[in-house]
Amino acid sequence: MKKKILILCTGNSCRSQIAHGFLKDFAGEKAEIYSAGIETHGVNPKAIETMMEHGIDISNHTSNHIDEYKNIDFDFVITVCDNAKENCPYFPTTAKIFHHNFSDPAKAQGTKEEIDGQFKIVREEIKIYCKDFVDQNL
Repeated sequence: MKKKILILCTGNSCRSQIAHGFLKDFAGEKAEIYSAGIETHGVNPKAIETMMEHGIDISNHTSNHIDEYKNIDFDFVITVCDNAKENCPYFPTTAKIFHHNFSDPAKAQGTKEEIDGQFKIVREEIKIYCKDFVDQNL
């Protein structure tokens, strides 16, 4: 039976979308991947672009609110930012909870190259985390 994994972030725009893409890629048929936010900000175009550079297409992802998934019995919930962990409304679950705070590349400032560089750094951090998560838990 496939495991159900929810990745939770503030706006379901960057970090959770990137993690969603990697977890889906690494887990394959072993899991169903969902991502949500405590708010919805739309999928960040830079997140789409940085994942495409890595060969993973998240352009069809949507930005979803956590309330949309309240009736799903998740096996794992992964928060990818401190704000989501600290401000998530009550979410009844028996899932195993994991947390890792990744910096928000959407807040990067500077030149286009500097901003792109920050997205790539965070993408690689999330990639390593997701690979390790799949190897250790699925």
